[in-house]
Amino acid sequence: MFDVIVVGGGPTGLMLAGELRLHDLRVVVLEKEAEQPKFVRALGVHARTMEVLEQRGMLEPFFTLGTTHPLRGFFAAIDKPAPERLDTTHPYTLGLPQTIIDRLLEEHARAAGAEVRRGCELVGLAQDDTGVTAELADGTRVRGRYLIGCDGGRSTVRKLLGIGFPGEPARTETLLGEMEATMPVAEVNALVAEIRTTVKNFGLGKITEDTYRVVVPAAQVSEDRTVAPTLDEFRAQLKAYAGTDFGVHSPRWLSRFTDATRQAERYRDGRVLLAGDAAHVHPPMGGQGLNLGIQDAFNLGWKLAAAVRGWAPGGLLDSYEAERHPVAAAVLDNTRAQSVLMSTEAGPQSVRRLLSELMDFEEVTRYLIEKLIAVNIRYDFGAGPDLLGRRLRNLPLKHGNLYDLMHAGRGVLLDQTGGLTVSGWSDRVDHVVDISEELDAPAVLLRPDGHVAWLGADQHTLDDQLTRWFGSAT
Repeated sequence: MFDVIVVGGGPTGLMLAGELRLHDLRVVVLEKEAEQPKFVRALGVHARTMEVLEQRGMLEPFFTLGTTHPLRGFFAAIDKPAPERLDTTHPYTLGLPQTIIDRLLEEHARAAGAEVRRGCELVGLAQDDTGVTAELADGTRVRGRYLIGCDGGRSTVRKLLGIGFPGEPARTETLLGEMEATMPVAEVNALVAEIRTTVKNFGLGKITEDTYRVVVPAAQVSEDRTVAPTLDEFRAQLKAYAGTDFGVHSPRWLSRFTDATRQAERYRDGRVLLAGDAAHVHPPMGGQGLNLGIQDAFNLGWKLAAAVRGWAPGGLLDSYEAERHPVAAAVLDNTRAQSVLMSTEAGPQSVRRLLSELMDFEEVTRYLIEKLIAVNIRYDFGAGPDLLGRRLRNLPLKHGNLYDLMHAGRGVLLDQTGGLTVSGWSDRVDHVVDISEELDAPAVLLRPDGHVAWLGADQHTLDDQLTRWFGSAT
């Protein structure tokens, strides 16, 4: 019997598997595809995801294979300079194809001890007081204490649970693929730049010496979006917008996406939970989907481990939905807004021009960019200083830096006074006496996901918060 069954071997599921293995849980990932997909959906990660990876000591290989890009033009493709002094040590985007991201996350999960089974399709599940039984298409069954659905927007887990997925159906569709083109590069770039002055979801961008990533609006919303578009569809739509098909040929893969926006009514049903696209889908404006899913996993992993290990205080596992549901709802809202702003109709274009003027004020641009890269997130931990409920960036300390202290996925008391203690919780929380010139608080208690659960200098109130987040003292 496994402690946790993870259904879905994409970024969310693989990140979650690695997080659970930090706590020595027995984890199996069930992925219906026999191999990792060859096509590239997402193109990189934002600041908050880089922080998450750095906090676990995982960032270096991503940096080695990726390319940093400035944070401009990310909100509805309105091109404004990135604001200064963002609250992160990574004020840029790390360009990296999802195929590489998935591979690195799978390598990490396997190295940590997670079992990844490919070619395993879930067709049924049943849960009782002690666990969940997953039924696979080949007739075999897998038993676990918990099961997490990380199986995408068409989630089988969500459907088997009967959890509603309300929202707006697709009204527009976009074709996406990788292919070669015969038109000279300079001519392609000039024509694309001209078209993108009005049509923002259009583009041909070089990804290798021979291959372009092609994005073009579809003629209509297809009845069955599981069926890939044809090369002829791409050629017809390219001609409709550009007057030429650019000589596209030899497609590597072809796909489609829509502006459908939906969110699960609830993230938990007994011993089964949802994360990533299984819990929320939205248009890809701002490149937020992959990041949102990885951050779901980062929030859930330590809480689920606490439940399995038996030290979770009451309500800790339910705080996953309480904290992450509003975050996803905010992403759905900003992608809806961006979709409207990218319309070529007169009304949305007038709003776009007004917003572009407002974004000349740095604080407006800061507010919008912080939404996209998720550095504005503050969980509701009750009344207190602004830092309460937020994540700390990677602060420099007198003896190293903050994130190097958090690779093990435990809580951390960063104590600048030297007069506090975590006695009774030392099996779950590390006590570090050190100083940072950038921390304006005597001490902070950090959850394993880096959010500030307490700050101050009083042992009594610290003990209250240790109990709240890490259970009873031993």
